[in-house]
Amino acid sequence: MSARPLFPFSAVVGHDDMRLALLLTSVHPAIGGVLVRGEKGTAKSTVVRALATLLPGRASLVDCRFGCDPAAPDPGCPDGPHPAGAPVAERPSRLVELPVGATEDRLIGSLDLERALSEGVRAYQPGLLAAAHRGVLYVDEVNLLHDHLVDLLLDAAAMGRSHVERDGVSLSHASVFLLVGTMNPEEGELRPQLLDRFGLTVDVSASREVELRVEVVRRRLAFEADPVGFAAGWRAEEEALAERIAAARERLGAVTLPDTELRRIAAVCAAFEVDGMRADLVTARTAAAHAAWRGAPEVTEEDVRVAVRLALPHRRRRDPFDEPELDERALDDALNQAAEQVEPPEGPDEPPDGPDEPPDGPDGGSTAPRPTDGRSSSQDEGRDTNGQGEPSGDGSSRPAPAPAPPFRARLLTVPGVGEGAPGRRSRARTEQGRVVRAATDNPHRAADLHLPATVLAAAPHQRERGHAGPGLRLHRGDLRHAVREGREGNLVLFVVDASGSMAARRRMAAVSGAVLSLLKDAYQRRDKVGLVSFRAGGAELLLPPTSSVPAAAARLDRLRTGGRTPLAGGLLRARRVLAAERLRDPRRRPLLVLLTDGRATVPVRAGSDPLRDAVRAAALLAADQVATVVVDCEAGPVRLGMAGRLAAAASGALVTVGELSADRVAGVVHAARAA
Repeated sequence: MSARPLFPFSAVVGHDDMRLALLLTSVHPAIGGVLVRGEKGTAKSTVVRALATLLPGRASLVDCRFGCDPAAPDPGCPDGPHPAGAPVAERPSRLVELPVGATEDRLIGSLDLERALSEGVRAYQPGLLAAAHRGVLYVDEVNLLHDHLVDLLLDAAAMGRSHVERDGVSLSHASVFLLVGTMNPEEGELRPQLLDRFGLTVDVSASREVELRVEVVRRRLAFEADPVGFAAGWRAEEEALAERIAAARERLGAVTLPDTELRRIAAVCAAFEVDGMRADLVTARTAAAHAAWRGAPEVTEEDVRVAVRLALPHRRRRDPFDEPELDERALDDALNQAAEQVEPPEGPDEPPDGPDEPPDGPDGGSTAPRPTDGRSSSQDEGRDTNGQGEPSGDGSSRPAPAPAPPFRARLLTVPGVGEGAPGRRSRARTEQGRVVRAATDNPHRAADLHLPATVLAAAPHQRERGHAGPGLRLHRGDLRHAVREGREGNLVLFVVDASGSMAARRRMAAVSGAVLSLLKDAYQRRDKVGLVSFRAGGAELLLPPTSSVPAAAARLDRLRTGGRTPLAGGLLRARRVLAAERLRDPRRRPLLVLLTDGRATVPVRAGSDPLRDAVRAAALLAADQVATVVVDCEAGPVRLGMAGRLAAAASGALVTVGELSADRVAGVVHAARAA
């Protein structure tokens, strides 16, 4: 029975940039792959899977499990050395999918347990990196990939080889592949190290044009009703597209990159202040691929513009919370200014080594486009600049001041050992990570056999079991499983006091800067985050728990301050949020970070004491076993220490805003040791 056909690549409606980026990397694999970012339901996976059917086939050695090229076999291939005249077969280009929940064994390969236990030989079972060699490695939801797998993927992508050192196996093999990833930014961002490995990045979204949406639905329904017939109807277009890819590959080596266009690429990359030189190289390769795709003999400004639009958005970011996008106006300005630099300076009046003076802008500075850090000066317009003293507690409201400069946050963890989602914050028993011991029963991963411990348990009983010769005779009681420990990601819920007592400009700026610093830390540690603020008459859930940490940073910009302090209401609102999230994601342990001076002024009910209500609410969090960190924001010569009472009631930790800085804490510890 033949496999169900894939949706044809040429039948996809819209998504021009995504299709072009995939086609260009197919023409020139050295570009480094494609990252496709977009909301769910935008056919990202459909388009990527359809690409494999268009790629030219590869000649491979029949007896090589690692897909060696007959014309240039890998001299270090574990299945080698390959003799001259070894049988060769033409194989279709492979698209290998790396599941988000894959294990390290599945990715890089491992000891062949069946042969090791039955035959007593040390044999290696190749993994997905071997299967993807000279093909496409596709990672859906790449932003959710476990960190230890990301590290292995980075090593292979950088070196073109996979090195295996585990279970007594030590080898390496070639692993050169086209890396394609898809992701939904709402579910969290991608580690910068992996992001940089993607040559091109495109963002996709559903069209708002009615006719286009109608055509998308019409084609999808037709495909579902008759997949074979639908694919047959697009066969001519698919064959023409495959032939064009093959022809562009043939032309690529003959495409020239004039020095003027190379200078244009360098000027644009310099104008956008990209990191390193990889951007220049990727842009040059993409421009050459686009010229080959057009059938042109040399790269022109048109090719450079397309290449810049695809290669630079994710490289010009300076902050993890900035959107990876390239403003078209800034791109036009950069290309216009680059046009003035494409020709080397000539003439006797030109100084031989002196730099050109940049044109002056309205403020006397350079007009070269510079990427913003996500905070334009216009964002500060309308902010109150008085900032003197405390506002009255009449419920007045004003925008919060701009956050103080962020800092490297100290690590806040949840006590104990959890079992949550992989991350980089708190200790947890995980399916991946270092082996801490062997056990007869491992409920976390029954298939994770601890081979050395199993052999040691079975070896003393071979004679009494009547076994002699190679291999082992195993009983169920001999099996030992690896218990692994790693780090988990947590749900970090920020509860921010935005009332009048906190609204002194310097203090609120420090609090906002602390929250922003902690959000960046949560971004790096793969946490989910939520944001609750309380002021005036009640508490507000500014951001429900989400894996998109940049969304929390955006909501922080909308924070308003002023009014009375419903501290108990804020804690009770946070407790309800955590209770709902516990039902939705029970394995993810919460960490509540409360930033307040502790000066409660609004009771839960008329006649009750506001501070006592807040202490009782904190005690409820302790009863729910919520790990709590209270950040004491109290300032001034007279301190009441109310935040300390809240921390004690919540059985949590008490720190000051200054103590959230890892550098400052390290300095205090160093000074104490020196004394």
